[in-house]
Amino acid sequence: MRKRLRFLAVLVAAVVLVAALGTLVPRPLWPAAAAGEGVRHILVLSNPIHTDIAIPVDDGVRRRFRFLAAAGQPSDAPEVRYIVFGWGGRAFYLETPTWSQLKAMPVFKALTLDASVMHVEAAGDISGPDVAGFDIPEDRFAALLDFIDASFQQGPGGPIVIARAAYSDFDRFYEANGHFNALAGCNTWTAAALRTAGLRTGWWNPLPVSLGWSLKLYNGR
Repeated sequence: MRKRLRFLAVLVAAVVLVAALGTLVPRPLWPAAAAGEGVRHILVLSNPIHTDIAIPVDDGVRRRFRFLAAAGQPSDAPEVRYIVFGWGGRAFYLETPTWSQLKAMPVFKALTLDASVMHVEAAGDISGPDVAGFDIPEDRFAALLDFIDASFQQGPGGPIVIARAAYSDFDRFYEANGHFNALAGCNTWTAAALRTAGLRTGWWNPLPVSLGWSLKLYNGR
């Protein structure tokens, strides 16, 4: 019994150490050369287990993601200010719209291995304590759009919308590239996207809280 407890204590300590190092060690290690004033203001949205990226809408963004309107999302509506993108595990995303609907199998797949999906929502103004904003230059904004676009699986007609999968009239799910697990999940996708946008994150950020800390630590927030 003592050996098991000792092993458990060592395991917990190792996880804590890795998580701390993943937050405190920056990625990239050195700041990129200054690229001029930021001209695009993006948002990072957080809840206790998940992060999304909100992209400000203009005519160019609407054209880039015109498949959203084809899938029935009101991305062209004048009241839409942002398109919110998130990547995550298929089972957990599709089968857990609320915590009260949590099931064992989606949790098991999230902890092991699952297919992935993109969740996209058309939104108006966004504010709140769990929203962080960052200014990025135009070239990094274009690179971020490329990263997001490359996350969608492509079919003959473009990104593949998942039929009858949505939380509301304003969002849709699409098949995504890559596989999801607890070590390389939604928040590591967000972190990789933000690094593409020229921001620095921790080396490994599996949780929103560690990603938020590292963004504040290395991006002057």
